[in-house]
Amino acid sequence: MYSVVKTLHSYWAYLVLLILIIATINAIVKTVSDKEYEATDFRKSLFALIVSHIQLLIGLVLYFVSPRLQLFSELGMGEIMKDSINRLYLVEHPLVNIIAVALITIGYSKHKKKLTSNAKLKTIAIFYTLALVLFLSRIPWSSWLG
Repeated sequence: MYSVVKTLHSYWAYLVLLILIIATINAIVKTVSDKEYEATDFRKSLFALIVSHIQLLIGLVLYFVSPRLQLFSELGMGEIMKDSINRLYLVEHPLVNIIAVALITIGYSKHKKKLTSNAKLKTIAIFYTLALVLFLSRIPWSSWLG
């Protein structure tokens, strides 16, 4: 089960990044060029929200079926924090990505309450960009691309 969930989590991440990049660039470009907020903008931001939440759920399942989770009882938190690989997989990656999904959720929720196109797009641009930066900062690049 672990290898199936890990593979799903890895491939779904490509979709999340693609959709999030599209939604973020769309919001930034439309904010800078002062264009109107349209139904397609709503769909892009909603789809980014949905795929990121699905990724979070897959990631949580992966976290709890991972053999690495046993390291907490075997090594303790102090030893995990000393090892950069274990720290990345057991602490940094999950925590930072949960924060990123929370930022997407907050941005999506806040943008719906705004009344003008510029305010809606600016809110999405800010929150989704922050989330994208966080996602990119904690991807285990060596194992993901290798």
